[in-house]
Amino acid sequence: MKLNLDTKPFCITGSDKFKIKDHSTQIKDLYQTKEEYESLLAEYREEIDELQSRMYAHNRFGLLLIFQAMDAAGKDGTIGHVMSGVNPFGVEIHNFKRPSTLELEHDFLWRTSLRAPQRGTIGIFNRSYYEEVLVTKVHPEIILDTQRLPEELTKDLDKLFKHRYKDIANYEKYLVRNGIHIMKFFLNVSKEEQGKRLISRIEDVSKNWKFEENDVKEREYWDDYQEAYEEVINQTSTPKAPWYVIPADDKKNMRLIVSQLILEKLKTLPMSYPESSPARQEELSKFINIIKKQSASNGD
Repeated sequence: MKLNLDTKPFCITGSDKFKIKDHSTQIKDLYQTKEEYESLLAEYREEIDELQSRMYAHNRFGLLLIFQAMDAAGKDGTIGHVMSGVNPFGVEIHNFKRPSTLELEHDFLWRTSLRAPQRGTIGIFNRSYYEEVLVTKVHPEIILDTQRLPEELTKDLDKLFKHRYKDIANYEKYLVRNGIHIMKFFLNVSKEEQGKRLISRIEDVSKNWKFEENDVKEREYWDDYQEAYEEVINQTSTPKAPWYVIPADDKKNMRLIVSQLILEKLKTLPMSYPESSPARQEELSKFINIIKKQSASNGD
């Protein structure tokens, strides 16, 4: 079973100006039933797992998946459902919350640079260095009051953000030049749907642990965040490190689209399992008799 899905409309490479209002938060369902959805997702997991195993054996490429979104858009669930079938030895997930005191003592890319994926692995950032041009853009007092930058650097915040966009774009070029490919997902949820999900976290006792009062406060800045995301995507989309704007009002559609995109990306990487030479095969064949003798000895 395969989806006949054209993923080009979700990909933003910087060739055209991105306008968030032109990208819908919902699309026609890609599945007919829950069973069909689960079957499709399972098939994606299996193929992604196979290609990740090949990546691990090939050991030349890495893949960094970055997930950014408004609260309750479904980052955690998407990561869990899409990647749960992939060998955990080849995947590492990092959740970036409010910077620690130690992290604030370093440059804004430091804490995420430490977690960049190794060759042969898939690294996943649940939030990332993009928070430094998103939440700080909406709340510039974070830069002024907590980030301890020299005063001359904070006098012109517009200039500071322009430099950060450029630093991020250069950093991503650097990673790609070192074999670490990047996919950046913006899970595009509507304000109405976000509200429903936040209310659900309150009404469903089992979801109370997910609810944070600050999520409601941040909803007051919805338009500011939309503008910040639009600017970020315009400033940091490149053919080598594009943004993928994913309709997020339906979580199942969202997960299928993300799965399709990851699979397509992995298929573009020229990876193969290491080949074995005839000489090596002859050498290894000698161990067969040794292993058989060991087994026979244990049987005695």
